[in-house]
Amino acid sequence: MSLSLSNVILHQLIKNDQEDLIVNYRPNVLEHNNSSENLVAELHRVFNSKAGKGFGSFQDDSKFQQQLNDLRQGDINFYEFSQSCATQLKEELVKYPFADEGTLVMASYQSLATDYLFIGVLQSNASLKVTEKLDISSTEYLDISKMDIAARIDLSSYETDKESNRYLSYIKGRVGRKVADFFLDFLQAEVGLDTKQQNQVLMQAVDDFCTDSKLEKSEKDTFKKQVFEYCNEQVKSGDEVVVKELSQELPASSDGTNFIEYTEKQGYELEESFPVDRTTVRKLTKYVGAGGGINLTFDSLLLGERVFYDAETDTLTIKGTPPNLRDQLTRNM
Repeated sequence: MSLSLSNVILHQLIKNDQEDLIVNYRPNVLEHNNSSENLVAELHRVFNSKAGKGFGSFQDDSKFQQQLNDLRQGDINFYEFSQSCATQLKEELVKYPFADEGTLVMASYQSLATDYLFIGVLQSNASLKVTEKLDISSTEYLDISKMDIAARIDLSSYETDKESNRYLSYIKGRVGRKVADFFLDFLQAEVGLDTKQQNQVLMQAVDDFCTDSKLEKSEKDTFKKQVFEYCNEQVKSGDEVVVKELSQELPASSDGTNFIEYTEKQGYELEESFPVDRTTVRKLTKYVGAGGGINLTFDSLLLGERVFYDAETDTLTIKGTPPNLRDQLTRNM
């Protein structure tokens, strides 16, 4: 990975004897070496791989934003910036019942000609290692793969388009912990681009385009499969859906209207580009449902061929069951 590290520092959030959360400040930034560069490269990779990220932008009165501007203009250095952020983070975190110890990691770096600022709180796990004398000793490591309290600012986008609603991205975290809320409060940011909503609007536009174009079932299935394959390739390459690019890969309607012209004419509020929500686009080629002890998934191509639905009786009929399911059913009749 082509990554150029500018600064990286660690501060610790720990509890004192009174169980109060305090900050143990590192006295200086980390040296640039293989370890620090590998750390930031892994943080960047894992953050990119996290699904369901949220996007936002700073509020007008954001103190964090002002400090970031001071940093970028050279009025404060990275260490001073990190100290102030650690203090603000601690003050925000203690408001929540899940306030816990962790290691605050802050890093500024460049990847693929884009400048980033990463901020995350990582948990540590214990492990065992073998010493040179073949003894066993305990060691702690940062559990980067399971990080769920992290945000990243696309500094290049932020400085060229402050009206953007997506230069800040964050991991939404586990359900019930309201990690997203607390991190947005710390950054004094507000929710911007709604990725899931954009994907749902895209799915509706695709469905409506097929209907208005009066496509046959086979044509409709092929069209949706093309959309799905494009989205899937974007996920694999780490890229976003680009509506204009997607439109160029799809056939036009019978009157010559292409997909992007259709979305603009019909007033679908689609961004020019947005991240893929895998759960949403999966429904392009599959029917998925769960409830009442039943969990069903089948290819949309099978509806009307091997799978039949009667809306009046709410009955689903499947002709030709999978061999492993058929074997279980036969053995347990």
